[in-house]
Amino acid sequence: MRRIFTAQHFPFILAAVFIVFFGLMGISPVSREVWIAEVIPVVAIFLLLCITFPFFRFSNVSYGLMAVWLFWHTIGGHYTFAGVPFEWVSDLFGFERNHFDRIGHFSVGFYAYPIAELFVRRKLAGPIVTTLFALFSIMSVAAAYEIIEWQYAVIEGGKAGIEFLGSQGDVWDAQKDMFADTLGALVILVLFWVFGKRWGSRG
Repeated sequence: MRRIFTAQHFPFILAAVFIVFFGLMGISPVSREVWIAEVIPVVAIFLLLCITFPFFRFSNVSYGLMAVWLFWHTIGGHYTFAGVPFEWVSDLFGFERNHFDRIGHFSVGFYAYPIAELFVRRKLAGPIVTTLFALFSIMSVAAAYEIIEWQYAVIEGGKAGIEFLGSQGDVWDAQKDMFADTLGALVILVLFWVFGKRWGSRG
């Protein structure tokens, strides 16, 4: 039987699923103000991937990894990150806080994979520079986002500002979030260099 869908269709199917999911998560969010603030980067990244697709098609692995954050962050925008029903994980591991946001930050590091893939396939740099650039790019974005969160919390104030910040009373929340971003990047870069060629990400 002839296959209707092939690997070439994966980005289109993934995009269609995300659009439907995004629409559903936009219905009656816990806080419309927080939802708007949270989905701005999601929409920006999604549109950027759509615009650049005709010029550079990432591997399906890259699109899958990037989608993890898109879906995860969209859920966080709907419920607010501190309010996502994630108690079963907290209870399972005995956590005192909701770590849904930590996993989200870890998934930000997954974007180091497509960055490295771009550099390798375009032959922009060698392995060391490629790895460092991908890692430092994620670390820079992580730091910049924490500053944006802080500024939004200061400007917006009130409950919306607190929910967007999502620190849950942890004074070291920003530092831990940045560490999670960095750790995610380190893990995914190791996987890139070990399995990237097998997964079709290194030319």
